[in-house]
Amino acid sequence: MKKILIIEDDQIVANVYRNKLAVEGYKAEVAPDGESGLKVMRVFQPDLIILDLMLPTISGVDVIREIRKEPDFAKTPIIVFSNTYLTNLIQDAWRAGANKCLSKASCSPKDFMDVVRHTVGDSGALPQANQPAEPPPGKAASLTSENDAEFQADLRKTFIDSLPTVLYSLRIGLQGLIKSENEMNRLRNVYDLYRRVHALNGNAGLAGLVQIAHMSSAFEALLKEIYEKPKNINASSIRTVASAVDFLGFLFERGTLPERQEIPVSKILVVDDEAISRRAIVYALEKAKLKSVNVEEPEQALQLLAENDFDLIFLDVDMPGMTGYEVCAKLRAMPHLKKTPVVFVTSLNDFDNRTNSTMAGGNDFIAKPFLFIELTVKALIYVMRARLQANRQLAG
Repeated sequence: MKKILIIEDDQIVANVYRNKLAVEGYKAEVAPDGESGLKVMRVFQPDLIILDLMLPTISGVDVIREIRKEPDFAKTPIIVFSNTYLTNLIQDAWRAGANKCLSKASCSPKDFMDVVRHTVGDSGALPQANQPAEPPPGKAASLTSENDAEFQADLRKTFIDSLPTVLYSLRIGLQGLIKSENEMNRLRNVYDLYRRVHALNGNAGLAGLVQIAHMSSAFEALLKEIYEKPKNINASSIRTVASAVDFLGFLFERGTLPERQEIPVSKILVVDDEAISRRAIVYALEKAKLKSVNVEEPEQALQLLAENDFDLIFLDVDMPGMTGYEVCAKLRAMPHLKKTPVVFVTSLNDFDNRTNSTMAGGNDFIAKPFLFIELTVKALIYVMRARLQANRQLAG
């Protein structure tokens, strides 16, 4: 019987995969963190190790490095779960000795089993259909059903039932962050939100709810970035965190139907006279596979806007010849752009001065210098919300 070790701090995710492996005839053990995972590994002697990169205390990358130092496990296959927005972390995992990286946001249990079989072969034992592994607390025995469609549907229902509680905890965490009076409390609240969103990402991926998983992946990466670099906790990033929590509530309500799980195709216009700033915005959008057109001159932008529809517009405020506010006022006079979301990109010093933005017809701000992932999150919120609202209108 092939033996598989799962190192995963989310108990629900770990138990689901352990049970799935048991049903398929594999022998699986679970460890909740890197330190205990290394101890279990030495006793259990697995044929395959599966681990989350975002582990508490010891990171998944450091766990891989420790595994590869031990001669008995130098060639043991390692499959890692990753957040695709954390590209540097993924590269570190490859360099440390990972054999394959899977995205938590898009890896279904069926995909997971396909990768396991491809890596270590069949289990070497007959599936124990009459002796299923013990399901996680509160989960029905059908969680270990061999029918993938039924298995996925059960996971989805369980996950959807948990969403009101998840949303409540996210809102409590957000309020704690907003009310924090010192850096230590802010960091504690950011970390708490990060762990909650990390769990949400993994569970949404399991349930096949791609939109929630995709959004929570980007949000998790933002929270990790500002936790590791506290200087980036400012009015702009906190506003984006609040918007992300609010939008997740919207997704929990309207983004759980199986037929609404595609990631929307978008067309975004970026208007900024600074070449470096334009490239930074385009790069941030590309991380989420969002397509964009970028121009440097306001007049050129207005010509494009007159002739095309866009799903979202990023406007620099301070441009020669015409400010972003003036461009926004002119585009709002075009009937097909009356409701197109407009996000102003402005200096942090001007971030709280929103009167001109509101009068010009803008929807939101993001402050320079911005984090790439903050702009990615902001763009996803507007593009995904617009698509869900359009789908609802068509259905209505």
